[in-house]
Amino acid sequence: MIDRFNTILVDWLMGFGLSQSNAAILREFFWVILIIFLAILSFYVTRYFIIKAVHIIVARTKTKWDNILAEKRVFVRLAYLAPAIVINFLSTYALSDFEFLNRIIQIITSIYMVIIFLNVVTAVLNALHEIYQTYEVARKKPIKGYVQVAKIVAYIISIVIIITVLLGDRNLGWLAGFGAFSAVLMLIFKDPILGFVGGIQLSANNMVRIGDWIEMPKYGADGTVIDISLTTVKVQNWNRTITTVPTYTLVTDYFKNWRGMEESGGRRIKRSINIDMNSIKFCTPEMLDRFKLIEYVSEYVDETEKVITKYNTDRKIDNDVLVNGRRQTNIGVFRAYLKGYLSNNSKVNNDMTFLVRQLQPSGEGLPIEVYVFSKDQEWAKYEDNQADIFDHIFAVLPEFELKVFQQPSGRDFSNLYKPN
Repeated sequence: MIDRFNTILVDWLMGFGLSQSNAAILREFFWVILIIFLAILSFYVTRYFIIKAVHIIVARTKTKWDNILAEKRVFVRLAYLAPAIVINFLSTYALSDFEFLNRIIQIITSIYMVIIFLNVVTAVLNALHEIYQTYEVARKKPIKGYVQVAKIVAYIISIVIIITVLLGDRNLGWLAGFGAFSAVLMLIFKDPILGFVGGIQLSANNMVRIGDWIEMPKYGADGTVIDISLTTVKVQNWNRTITTVPTYTLVTDYFKNWRGMEESGGRRIKRSINIDMNSIKFCTPEMLDRFKLIEYVSEYVDETEKVITKYNTDRKIDNDVLVNGRRQTNIGVFRAYLKGYLSNNSKVNNDMTFLVRQLQPSGEGLPIEVYVFSKDQEWAKYEDNQADIFDHIFAVLPEFELKVFQQPSGRDFSNLYKPN
């Protein structure tokens, strides 16, 4: 039909006295104008009518994935293909007599369509990633690294196609040298390749997720993972700074993940106080009577005293000598008090490891260690709970006639030399 139209058009122009060659040139000029007009028209029809109608339909559907595709401008980018398709199709037939011009137009439109397809693929990958983020599994299995790898592959394929279009279908010998060029590509894309491999291992072994609290002292990272990409992992530290760590270092280097603590239902409190060993002593009857009035140890003191009294009586122990037989000590009663106090503390998780123990005595006194778990895992609340516990411990020590060991200060030494 186009050939017939061309013949009619040339005959019509020759009727005005034009030569056949001039009529052919005017015919091609007419087709160029017509092709440009139809290309522009096709774009506006597609962009402002068809795509707009698609967006209206998308807005009325109940699914979210099509809304995300619209937000990422996938349909809008597809509209840019319409003029290229019109030009590519019409120029093949309408400009067949001008082979060189036709070839140039074909090359330009082919490259243009490759670029548009690349933009569409990129937009689709971004949309798929955002759709994936709406699922709970995205927090455990991030795919941002895989999406970035897919984009790199799309870019490489696009570049190969563009070079092939420029050189022609028969000039594919350059692909043979691509293998030799692969060493250079490996060097250029070293970090993405290492990051891709590291990302697979992180995901497969469930080592790191977005939202995990990790520590990497070597890189100054101590905070929450906010992003995992192909080449980097971003950690927002507790001081609100952001540390960027290479993805593959999470596989090859040491880091600490606090996720186990967060999933356990408690956060460990492991702190000790040093007791002045000079304040440790046997309990006198007066002390025991006073301890029996303390809520958390009254039952313990009473039951323990009955056991000790029976033991000493059965063995006819001379109670005038304190070292004979068995006796309660103020440090023992204090440890029993701590157990009772902590087990009745609503902020302590009693279902997890629960210890109040003595550590190895040293020149700085006898350490009494509290090893329990706070129910609150949030940093601020956890620190408040820990501080509240030890505020109480320091305040209650004098009730058991115990003293905290403390290195003498300059003021202590100056008091030694004050005149009487």
